[in-house]
Amino acid sequence: MNNLLLLSGYWEYYIIVIILIPGLILSIYAQIKVNNAANTYSEVASKSGRTGAEVAKILLEGANITNVQIKRIGGNLTDYYSHRDKTVALSSDIHDSNSVTALGVAAHECGHAIQYKTHYFPIILRNIAIPVSNIASALLWPLVIIGMIFSFGTLAYGTFGNIMLWSGIAVFGFAVVVNLITLPCEFNASRRALKLLKSTGLLDEEEVHGAKQVLDAAALTYVAALIVSILNFLRFVLVFADRRR
Repeated sequence: MNNLLLLSGYWEYYIIVIILIPGLILSIYAQIKVNNAANTYSEVASKSGRTGAEVAKILLEGANITNVQIKRIGGNLTDYYSHRDKTVALSSDIHDSNSVTALGVAAHECGHAIQYKTHYFPIILRNIAIPVSNIASALLWPLVIIGMIFSFGTLAYGTFGNIMLWSGIAVFGFAVVVNLITLPCEFNASRRALKLLKSTGLLDEEEVHGAKQVLDAAALTYVAALIVSILNFLRFVLVFADRRR
């Protein structure tokens, strides 16, 4: 009986282990996979000889995008497109390299710029959702802490505490929504990138296959992020439900 009581007392920790560990394992696997793919094809020079920066310029001009600048940034695979700053930011090993990895990554970031140019709905929705998510994330722990404090008080205070706790949980739910919206944006940008690299002749058929390996591995990290956010959301819901019992 004492052992059973001990087990029930540590129920929340079992939830963490059972729910979160698989998500963390997937995240680690995804990161290893993208690093391996990127490293493998960073050693393969493209036959066109173009650098990532040159390819980005060609693709943007081809899409009639003239208000986006290309800049070099530090880090490794820290590349991104900022619609607010109208910037395709490429890490040094992508900006200055003529490897298959460099061209694939540079084209992917241009794919995001083209999404805005063509009014691709998921990217517009994501652009709205992210600032809201950032604000919600800043409020997360205050809501949870306030909810924990008040949820064990009188009926009135307990009701207020429950509202705060569920508000905190809703923030995790919104994180799931943001990650869900992100997926089609990333997959679509990669499809655009591969199609453009092939149609422009910047990469041949074999090289496009290599670039696809890199971009598919990168996409897996977004799938992992979505799964982790879902598992984290479920963890808080289950823990809160257990506390209420």
